[in-house]
Amino acid sequence: MVGRKQFDVDEAVERAMTVFWQQGYAETSLDALCAATGLGRSSLYGTFGSKDELFRRALDRYGARYGDRFEAALAAHPDDPADAVEAFLGVTVERITEPTVPTGCLIAQSAIEVDTLSGASAARVRELLDRQRSRVRAALGEPRGVPDRVLDDVAAFVVAANQSLAVMSRVGSPEPELRAIVALTAGAVASSLG
Repeated sequence: MVGRKQFDVDEAVERAMTVFWQQGYAETSLDALCAATGLGRSSLYGTFGSKDELFRRALDRYGARYGDRFEAALAAHPDDPADAVEAFLGVTVERITEPTVPTGCLIAQSAIEVDTLSGASAARVRELLDRQRSRVRAALGEPRGVPDRVLDDVAAFVVAANQSLAVMSRVGSPEPELRAIVALTAGAVASSLG
């Protein structure tokens, strides 16, 4: 039919997400996106408007896919913040050691490249990191005697550890080393919350 898209937009975003994840925003060419999605430039532009907009759609897909897993892990331990953090970081280790997806993390890689991103894309990366921090902060609860500032700092620390796991996996750190980082982080959370 005339004017009707003859391809699956969600599948195109999925494939573009993988290319951005593997190569990073700056190194991902339109030719690479066209090859991965099977779309011509005109279809790519007609559907997504720009590489930048397609990138934000890929970030949103990535955030939604793994955000649900993070939520479930954190919710599984409502009375033990250290266990919740360990489960949260465990989701990351499972993802980054999964052989069917690229190494590392699209959000971590995008944060590293933030100076090459448009203002809108840089803001989206920040939003995704802030969402992680908010999830973790909520899971920490309100332990008696622990000031809000400490809880905020602990949540930021956990997000930093989460992102560092992705970076470490990208350079080939073995799973036992990643799991040791998870255990040490959970221990630090337990000590901080006393």
